[in-house]
Amino acid sequence: MDSSSPSVLTDEKYPPRGPLLERRQQLSDALAASPYDLILYLERAVVYSNLAYPDLAAGDAYRALLLADEVRDESFEYHERAREVLQRYSTTPCPEVLNHGSLIEDLDRLADDERAEAAAPCIRLANLASVRCFQILSLSLLLCGCLRSALSFCERGLSQVPHNKELLEIRGYIEQVARRRLRRGPDEPIDISSLPDRGVVRREVYPWNTYEPDRFSEQSLSYLNQQLSEVAPKCEVRVSNLPVLLDGESNTDGYEIVPTCKQLGLFAKEDIAPGETVLREYSLLTANNRHKESTCDACGTELPPLGSNSTAVSCPDCYDTIFCDEFCFKKAQELYHPAVCDKDVDSIAKDPDANDIDQSLYLLLLARLLAMSIHQEIHPLEVPEIKYIWGDFVSPALNDVDGSVTAEPPPEWTLPFSFKYNIEIPLHILEKMDVDIYATLEEHDLWVFNTAYSKFRGTASARKNPRDGRPDVAAVHPFWCLANHDCDPNVTWEWGGRMVLWERQTRVVGNRPGGIKAGEEILNHYCDVDLPVQQRREWAQGSLGGWCMCQRCRDEKAKLTDHTDVADGVSGVNEGREVDGVDGEGDMQLDQ
Repeated sequence: MDSSSPSVLTDEKYPPRGPLLERRQQLSDALAASPYDLILYLERAVVYSNLAYPDLAAGDAYRALLLADEVRDESFEYHERAREVLQRYSTTPCPEVLNHGSLIEDLDRLADDERAEAAAPCIRLANLASVRCFQILSLSLLLCGCLRSALSFCERGLSQVPHNKELLEIRGYIEQVARRRLRRGPDEPIDISSLPDRGVVRREVYPWNTYEPDRFSEQSLSYLNQQLSEVAPKCEVRVSNLPVLLDGESNTDGYEIVPTCKQLGLFAKEDIAPGETVLREYSLLTANNRHKESTCDACGTELPPLGSNSTAVSCPDCYDTIFCDEFCFKKAQELYHPAVCDKDVDSIAKDPDANDIDQSLYLLLLARLLAMSIHQEIHPLEVPEIKYIWGDFVSPALNDVDGSVTAEPPPEWTLPFSFKYNIEIPLHILEKMDVDIYATLEEHDLWVFNTAYSKFRGTASARKNPRDGRPDVAAVHPFWCLANHDCDPNVTWEWGGRMVLWERQTRVVGNRPGGIKAGEEILNHYCDVDLPVQQRREWAQGSLGGWCMCQRCRDEKAKLTDHTDVADGVSGVNEGREVDGVDGEGDMQLDQ
């Protein structure tokens, strides 16, 4: 697959989007040639806004804001390069992207010097560009549903230009949406700290993304089966027909035939006996959100007790990084560790507040992916651990909306999003790794982060800390997650350094005896299958993007609809279990 210069979709497939997508590609190519040009970032942010990608618009506006800071501060790393590029532009005429609404009227007021005419033109442009960044950031984050960050950027802009019409209008929009979401009256004050700051954005294979493989091709299946033979010798990867997940309540549960879609799945090549191990998989795409916790940095397993017989080893170059044994240390050195060794990234996003646990774990998985990509010198989406994972993507056409300010995004927008975890901290982590976030835009653009997050959210598993019950370690095991979810699974699993799948002794429904015949699909479970059907479906809505439509869920829901006693048709229901997707071994599928 050619990954050197991504192309865009043709007008034939998306006629209204074609010219904008072409313009987006032109600007991306221009940024590859001139990576410190904040004007180009602002122009691409406007294109993203017109394409209804407010999150990507916010990402570009934030990079432009950082470059404006670089221009103004001589001590910053990219000051000379950012200033040299901006000096190519003039205030007369002003770049068109800055000539927005009443903004140009504030040009003289934005000079650092009290005498506007004495200020360097590029400083005046940098100041003007900063306000334009604040406009785009505040409106884009509002459209994403991140109200706290939106208001924060809006107020920063107004502190520079208090009478700017556009910023005042945006602040009014933010307050209007905030009062509705917080159920506040028109005269009640709004505390910025109380504003919601999590939103949702588009979850799709972006039209310019050429890194997504044809997962059903003979070449892909041959590669996957060659790799699978080492971790699950009795299984093979094949194309599976799965019920389509629904958006919510439906009257189709009682139907004998439901819509299906194609996905990859694991199938038995030969008979597998009850209790037999089906898969044993090792992955270094792991994350630990506990600072200074006694956990192997590579595989996430608990470190052995210190003593004369301990197998734990530390990296000789950054002694704080501990591995459970020499094997993990060597694999870490081979796949990722040199990219983070002694780079002061250990404390980022560690020990988070309870409300941020899921976001911190996904962020740390992204950080590990970036480290693997940097050390192996490949694009993040080409890293084998995620390359063939499906991210529950939605068609770009279904995601399209008009550009008006709305209170809620369309129902097809399902990827959780926040400024802090999707934009700000990932760039901070890259800078800690000594990565030039401007010169490596193709590898570290926001759409790349979003694509990785989409893949993590449907596939990452997590382990709870036995002391407080909080999930503190997460991992992506690419072959484990190819075993599709079913609420009547024929396998169960446990993760403790290695992800192990084994055949169940008995099935959930009817206590039928276990065992998998050759040709049958391996049916995994990503949530607690002892939960009632409504709670299982609510989990699936959050993690997989839709309600589970497996046979068990349809049967149980159909009986509930008929007002019969659900206990007659369900075995093993335990109302005392927590609604968090935890299985009997203390592991869980990492939910949002």
